[in-house]
Amino acid sequence: MSVPQKTREYRLPKVDGFHNLTLTEAPIPQLKATEVLVKVHAVSLQFRDLIVAKGQYPLGQKENPIPGSDLAGEIVAVGPEVSSWKVGDRVSANFATDHIFGDVTDEIKATGLGAPIDGVLTEYKVLPAHALVHIPEHLSYEEASTLPCAAVTAYNGLLGLNPLKGGDVVLVQGTGGVSIFGLQLAVASGATVIATSSSDRKLEIAKKLGAAHTINYKTTPDWDQEVLKITNGRGVDYILEVGGPGTLMKSVNAIRYGGTISLIGFVAGQADVNALPVMVLSKSVILRGILIGSRSQFEDMNRLISAVKLRPVVDKVFSFEDTRKAYEYQESQQHVGKVVIKVSKD
Repeated sequence: MSVPQKTREYRLPKVDGFHNLTLTEAPIPQLKATEVLVKVHAVSLQFRDLIVAKGQYPLGQKENPIPGSDLAGEIVAVGPEVSSWKVGDRVSANFATDHIFGDVTDEIKATGLGAPIDGVLTEYKVLPAHALVHIPEHLSYEEASTLPCAAVTAYNGLLGLNPLKGGDVVLVQGTGGVSIFGLQLAVASGATVIATSSSDRKLEIAKKLGAAHTINYKTTPDWDQEVLKITNGRGVDYILEVGGPGTLMKSVNAIRYGGTISLIGFVAGQADVNALPVMVLSKSVILRGILIGSRSQFEDMNRLISAVKLRPVVDKVFSFEDTRKAYEYQESQQHVGKVVIKVSKD
């Protein structure tokens, strides 16, 4: 096929809401020697996309960005010095394109797709070859598009700094993308999972995915005490903390001595956390911030996904032209797992 010269892309000329999403046409930049051109087949959304659209992303964002960080697609052209990839390869890109391995730096943080640099809500995307990973063979493009942010974040939280072991107990909060991947990856690794949600319908889905225990935090507001009951007073080994200040104190109460809380999001809003340092200290808690993960972690995770034939939970798929509706559905919090936009029609 001939290499395309133009692409349709969404931009955010104003950032006071996703109603500003504007579909435009733009020329595709000429490939540098170590870059590839990817035909984008699917893009998945996350909470971050909503706050970028409102100009509220705390880590900074460029003017008039192309939003979106998570794609799956097919290589349609390679730069002259690219030897590790070929036309036709099915790929995804790491969330921060320069995060190859190790810890995050200021320079790495500045390469996060869809905020500090242009993202992936476009029909064709030029990417550095070093940012790419092969997507698991058993996954569709829609399924694979869910991996870069939510799945790698969950993997880093559970199998990054101090990997969980079979028999460990994991608490996941809610049924959004990170939490559902955390549930699936923990079960695949032999852990016991406790899931919380405000919806009994969503908790039934969590059970089908392997959650051994479920807690409705609306009917059981002291869910931390329920976690201690389930674990006979010991507490859980790992918590994927997506609520932030609004749930963090209860998480510290529910964690075991020396357990690990991975701080990932802040969807539960603000709360009084003045006692947090003393509580963390008194229980020897490991409280670790997670900024997605590296390409090497992405590759390790994909080996696990391929080995157990894990299938991401895709709640709903929207067309590229219905991207605003996809954002609306993401904001409604009706979904379990991931919301996906199908970009390519073939």
